[in-house]
Amino acid sequence: MNITDWDQSYRDGFTPWDKGLPSPPLVEWLARNQLMGRVLVPGCGVGHDVAHLLSCGLDVIGLDLAPTAIARAQETYPQHAGRFVCGDLFAYEGKFDAVVEHTCLCALPPELRTAYRDAVASLLKPGGLLVGVFYLNPEMDPGETGPPFGISQDELTALFAERFEVIESYVPAAAFPGRAGRECVRVLRLTSCSRPLGAAAGSACGG
Repeated sequence: MNITDWDQSYRDGFTPWDKGLPSPPLVEWLARNQLMGRVLVPGCGVGHDVAHLLSCGLDVIGLDLAPTAIARAQETYPQHAGRFVCGDLFAYEGKFDAVVEHTCLCALPPELRTAYRDAVASLLKPGGLLVGVFYLNPEMDPGETGPPFGISQDELTALFAERFEVIESYVPAAAFPGRAGRECVRVLRLTSCSRPLGAAAGSACGG
C-alpha cells in the first residue's frame, strides 16, 4: 500500500485493513479469556475491536491518529461515541490494565517498534497485559514494502523481552479471509523489573 497519510486514506475511502468486523483471532481469544479493568485500543480505526470489547463489559478507549477514522468510528457506533479519542500513541497519557493491539504495530515503520513498545509499557499499570494480534506475513503485491510491515515471532520475542514476559503465543486458526497462518496472537505481561524510560540498563532489577 505504501501509505504515509492515514487520514487521507480514510478520506479517500482506501482502507483495505477495515473488514467491517472485529479481528477474528481477538474475538476467539476473548471467548475463552477474561480481561479486567481499563483497556486501550491503539490504532482503533473505525472501532470494530473497541465495540466488541465494550460488548464484553470492558471499560475501553479507542485511540487513533487519524481524525477521519475517529469520526467514522463515532458515526458507526454512536452509542459509544465518547469512547473514541483522536491522539498520538507516542504522546498519549493514562494508565490501563490492558492494551489490545490489532493493526497498530504493523502500520509503523520498523524503526519505530522500540518506541511503540516503550509507549505501551508507559501506559500499562504494573503487571498490565498487552494482548496482540500481530501480522507475521502480510500479503502484498510485488514491489510493495509496507505498510503493513510484517514481524516474525523471533522479532516479537526480541522486541518485547526487555520489558514483558510471554503469557501465551500461537498462530490462530480464526482469521479474516487471506490471513490464515499470517498472524500471531501473543499475550504479554509488563514485568515488575521493567526499567523506567531513560533509566540506565540493568538499574531497574539490580543487575
